[in-house]
Order: sequence, then structure tokens, then C-alpha cells
Amino acid sequence: MAIVRFNPWFEIDRIQRQLDHIFDEATPNLAWDGAGNSSAPAVELHEEENFIKLKMELPGVKSDDLDIEVTEEAVSIAGERKSETQSEEKGVIRSEFRYGTFRRVIPLPSRVKNTDVTADYRDGILHLTLPKTDAERNRVVKVSLNGQVPQSLNSSEANTKTETAN
Repeated sequence: MAIVRFNPWFEIDRIQRQLDHIFDEATPNLAWDGAGNSSAPAVELHEEENFIKLKMELPGVKSDDLDIEVTEEAVSIAGERKSETQSEEKGVIRSEFRYGTFRRVIPLPSRVKNTDVTADYRDGILHLTLPKTDAERNRVVKVSLNGQVPQSLNSSEANTKTETAN
């Protein structure tokens, strides 16, 4: 029988690894570094009556290195931050910049016309204007309370609704 030295931190380390694994699985679109910082670009969404504005921060990324795909329900943006190689004969080079590929899928709060999207990229900020579909713009939902029929329905629809409720 082998003698094993007691390590009180072993269980805490094991729990920490399990939590890290859970968060890595829960956030597949984000790449996390050891300090807990995300290397995925920051995004702002602003919804208005007729369109959705998306703004993404992409400093140091050239427009040729971006791939933007828009569906009716989501926007997918992939790109690459390329490193510039430097050579310095004396001393050590320290870089805190993040290089490599990224991919971010942003679900949209409303359906959009993906054929009419406009994009503008300047000063490291990507601006997308996503017009909403006509069905989303004109969608009005009437809610009935306590079995009352909404007033906007005509009488034949009201009778049908009342009969099905009973």
C-alpha cells in the first residue's frame, strides 16, 4: 500500500477544471484567454421600428479579412487578425495583441430581409443596417383577457372564438 500525501487543494483544483470545462462548452463562439478576456469582437445591437443596427468593434482587421453572412434570423461574422512580424536583435518583444481567427454568430431579435443589408466599415468599426421584413414591421398581436374577444375581430371570427373557448 502506497502512502499518499494529503493535498487539501486537490478537490478545489478539480472543481475549477470542471467549471472551466462547463463554461468552455456553454460559450462556443467566444475564445477565452487565461485572464478571462474574450478575443471575440464586441457587438452592439439597436432595434428600431423598421430596421436593426449592428455595430461590431474590429480594430486592426482589414475589410478583405472579413466574411459576413446574414440569414433572416442571425448574422455570422468571421475574420482574421493577422500578426505583423517584427525582428528585434536586442531585447525581448512583448505583445498583448490577439492574433488569429474569430467567428461570432449573433441571433437577431426580429426577422430581417437579408437581401437588402447595407454595410459600412471604417475606423475599425463595422456598421450593418438590417431592414426588417414587412411581416415583422406590421405585426400587431392582440391579446384577449379572461376570455374576452379582441375588438378588432369581425363578428364571425368572434363567434368562432367564443364557441371554441367553451
